[in-house]
Amino acid sequence: MDKKLKVARLSILSNTCLTTGKLVVGLSMGSVGVISEAVHSGLDLIASFIAFMAVRQSGKPADENHPYGHGKFENLASIVEAILILAAAVGIFLQAVPRILHGGSEIESLGWGAAVMVISAAANFIISRKLMQVGKETDSPALVADGWHLRTDVYTSLGVLVGLGAIYLTGYTILDPIIGIAVGILIVKASFDLIRESMGVMLDVSLPSEEEEVIKRVLLKHSNQFLEYHGLRTRKSGPYRYVDLHLVVPRHLPVGAAHILCDLIEQEIEEALPGVQVLIHCEPCEAIEDPQEITCTSSSCNTGAGCPKGRCPKDHKTE
Repeated sequence: MDKKLKVARLSILSNTCLTTGKLVVGLSMGSVGVISEAVHSGLDLIASFIAFMAVRQSGKPADENHPYGHGKFENLASIVEAILILAAAVGIFLQAVPRILHGGSEIESLGWGAAVMVISAAANFIISRKLMQVGKETDSPALVADGWHLRTDVYTSLGVLVGLGAIYLTGYTILDPIIGIAVGILIVKASFDLIRESMGVMLDVSLPSEEEEVIKRVLLKHSNQFLEYHGLRTRKSGPYRYVDLHLVVPRHLPVGAAHILCDLIEQEIEEALPGVQVLIHCEPCEAIEDPQEITCTSSSCNTGAGCPKGRCPKDHKTE
């Protein structure tokens, strides 16, 4: 947790410096491109505060009102960040479109603007790389989202830099608001991508197929110790994963043995996937006779042919 909070604080410091620098230079130049970058960095600063608070809140243990923990605070923070960035794009469009309609406007001190963009791109690349690295290591959606925000800034800063260079070479100031529009479009795309990903977690979509395959491989490994499983459900909350399923065992299997089997499967799934909590509901097969009389060849089993696999697991046969 300390590692996550430290990198979140680093993002706040970086965005504070970049927002101030871009705003001062952009206003002195009268450049929509640089001012749009300042607005974007300003909202990234707010987003960094939100990410910091979300990371701190999500680290709190489960309590009476939040029995599944506070992990979704990070996903909620990602959605709020995305909405803020979308608002920034709208602001950029409102500034750029009128200037395009008027054929552009005079821009001064192109050298300062270029210097700010170079510094911004370099700083954001370093910070975004750190955020994404720690975010992936700790499975923190808030840090990963913040990292992608800053990585988007890298690309947009380079775009503005190219625009300023084109103005310097051609003298066409209309290129500045056109670049501003391009920046806004990139921001809109990033915003919708973040909203779609975070909303999926908020709506309890299943874990990715590759992660569910990990769970199924563990179950397959122990398939000779139970009859079948069904009702597999998975979801994610912030950095945490939740898995539950029904495990069908031979009716004559002692409760203690079934419990040990469930514990073993749960442990192996938890070792294979980080931050996962597994809940297994154990249930007997559908044989209707006295459990003491059920055998692998019972003709009274509701499945019609012994157990669902046609026989009980080798280790638990009764004669």
